[in-house]
Amino acid sequence: MLASRTARRALVRMTRPADHRTAALAAALVLVSTTCVACTPPAATSPNRAAPSWTSQTTPPSTPAPSTTIASSTGGPSPTVVPSPASIPTPNPEPVPAFEATVSALPPDVINRMTGVSWRDGCPVPLSDLRYLTLTHRTFEGGTAQGELVAHTEVADSLVEVFRDLFDAHYPIRSLRLVDDFGGSDDASMAADNTSAFNCRPVAGSTRWSEHAYGRAIDVNPVENPWVRGDTVEPPAGRPYVRRPAEPGVILPDDAVVRAFQAAGWLWGGSWESPKDYQHFSTTGR
Repeated sequence: MLASRTARRALVRMTRPADHRTAALAAALVLVSTTCVACTPPAATSPNRAAPSWTSQTTPPSTPAPSTTIASSTGGPSPTVVPSPASIPTPNPEPVPAFEATVSALPPDVINRMTGVSWRDGCPVPLSDLRYLTLTHRTFEGGTAQGELVAHTEVADSLVEVFRDLFDAHYPIRSLRLVDDFGGSDDASMAADNTSAFNCRPVAGSTRWSEHAYGRAIDVNPVENPWVRGDTVEPPAGRPYVRRPAEPGVILPDDAVVRAFQAAGWLWGGSWESPKDYQHFSTTGR
């Protein structure tokens, strides 16, 4: 019996430390379990409610479009948000003016304007040989305008090319109207600084037909480019331009205007010995 009790005491002494280690291990497991529960996202509580989403902190936040915030000028709490330059629309550029021209047989309304004024029975060309031109030209104010001419059918296309060159060279034209708007008067048309072509009239001071009566001549900016013989200047308003100043509208030897007409086969009256007809171009040199 004594040996049996001694053996049981020894067994108790050997098993107690193990019991303590087992208890400590169990306590640790309880602590870890409790901590992990706090780290786990809650599950959905019902089939109709989704579990909350979670965003990883390693994913960079989205960057909003850049903008500039300017404090209110009144010092109030509401700032003014100015859009970034990329969001501000760019205005469309101004359209570049283009040269336009038309050539056609004389329309009925133009025939009515001309009959008994710039054209009449006995003129050296019939109306059927004339053409009506509309042409874009530069103005002295820096803009553009649409004008009109009547010329012979054989020179109409060449005049279009001349006026295209003048437009490209930015040469200004004061007025481009039919001489009929001035009652067929060459003097009135020149006084208005009007550029015109056809006019069934004789050469001044003679009975010979002018080249204008054939629709083969044109007078350009008569005030800036007057007719000059001795002390006589026509139109009188052209007297300040007798010395040929380099001013807008003035035609000078070998300038863009002279070259444009020469390229089309037209000759300049400004190269004559006397009179000097600075406004005059014709296909015959007369």
